[in-house]
Amino acid sequence: GSVFRGVRYAEPPVGGLRFGEPEPVRRWDGVRDATVFGPAPPQSELLGTARGDGGDDWLTLNVWTSEAGGLPVMVWIPGGAYMAGDSGRPEFDGARLAASGVVVVSLNYRLGIEGFGQIEGAPANRGLLDQVAALQWVRENVRAFGGDPDRVTVFGQSAGGGSVAALLAMPRAKGLFQQAIVQSMPGTFFSPELAADITAACAAELGVPNLATVEPAMLPLVGDAISDKMRQWRDRWGPITHRPIPFAPVVDGNILPTTPWQALVDGAARDIPLLVGHTRDEHRLFSLIDGVLGEVTAEQTETALQMLAPGLHYREAFPHASDEELYEIVNQDWLFRMPSLHLADAQLAGGGQAHLYELTWNGTLGATHGLDIPLVFGNLTTGHPATLISDADEAQDLSDQMRTAWVAFATHADPGWPPYDGNLTQLFDTPSAVTAYPEEASRRLWRDHTFPPLSLLLP
Repeated sequence: GSVFRGVRYAEPPVGGLRFGEPEPVRRWDGVRDATVFGPAPPQSELLGTARGDGGDDWLTLNVWTSEAGGLPVMVWIPGGAYMAGDSGRPEFDGARLAASGVVVVSLNYRLGIEGFGQIEGAPANRGLLDQVAALQWVRENVRAFGGDPDRVTVFGQSAGGGSVAALLAMPRAKGLFQQAIVQSMPGTFFSPELAADITAACAAELGVPNLATVEPAMLPLVGDAISDKMRQWRDRWGPITHRPIPFAPVVDGNILPTTPWQALVDGAARDIPLLVGHTRDEHRLFSLIDGVLGEVTAEQTETALQMLAPGLHYREAFPHASDEELYEIVNQDWLFRMPSLHLADAQLAGGGQAHLYELTWNGTLGATHGLDIPLVFGNLTTGHPATLISDADEAQDLSDQMRTAWVAFATHADPGWPPYDGNLTQLFDTPSAVTAYPEEASRRLWRDHTFPPLSLLLP
């Protein structure tokens, strides 16, 4: 197979195009270099190292092909809390996945304020519009790379999974992909008022009336500064200050008409097979990053319960759980597990088909957030998430299983286990098994929650 890196799918969104909808690529003469990944969009450094400034060609994609033609296409949207994300990272190398008989495409999109800030006079959700533009490019061009434009599966993890879910709800994305895989979807979608308030706080931090006058490279630093002191706004912004999460897709009523859960209940993805799931110990990685792993206090647990799950009786539902265990459970339920489960439920309610999974295999931090990335891509020794791999031989077997399932789903909408019926779940482990959904206590607690857009708490 071959790989084409750094292929421009839209004009650089700078100068007169900044904060606008992505513009189609202008034609060029001659041969363009496609040997290096495009520059990472300006991004937060809170989640690890951001690659240095390599210019403003942020809207590029990469294609891994094989020699055959007419193959299913898998389009990867990287995650990173809508603040970071770089398709050039080694963990997202698509060679092993492509070798299984698919064309793999990965893409970059605008992040943070640039992609999701609520800017006066600018369209909302510019990062999502970038993803739509990349999918339009795939539709028009993937045949030349051996792909079938009518067999496109879009897949992503974390904010990438939230993006895939948003695309399912976006009229503009209709017809650009036929199937969707959502890995560990975050539950955060903002109201326009909340997004505007956060953007205003970013402008105030810099002392400027309008963020459009600020250099692109500066904006992620502002987002990080607001993140660092987000608790100041606890009474206004609510649960997002606990994590903290300053950026997310905005339910603006136009580009994103409703939340993904509401859209799916309404039948928006009835004709789009969905594969969705989460890991068992989603939050452990964040506890490690936050420096509280093994040191969670009763007070921290109480705060998490009050902020993330007010009115839900966690202590009664988990009578034998320690404070630390409860802290982990409520954080991962609110952040990823229940949003992902509810997406499967919404798909069923809307008359569509879903397959549900949970990754329960123990890596170095249990089955934590991000462990699915090296397993799905088969990159078990390169990139940050590879540090989550414990037993290499077991990981190889499990990776083969997951890669086979993802490619089978992309090829004929069947990952190899029965569809979700409100209960049946594939557990990825050694050995793997199909069982009843294992997080029954959490499911019951969240049964009536609808994940509405998060809104401003005070007038």
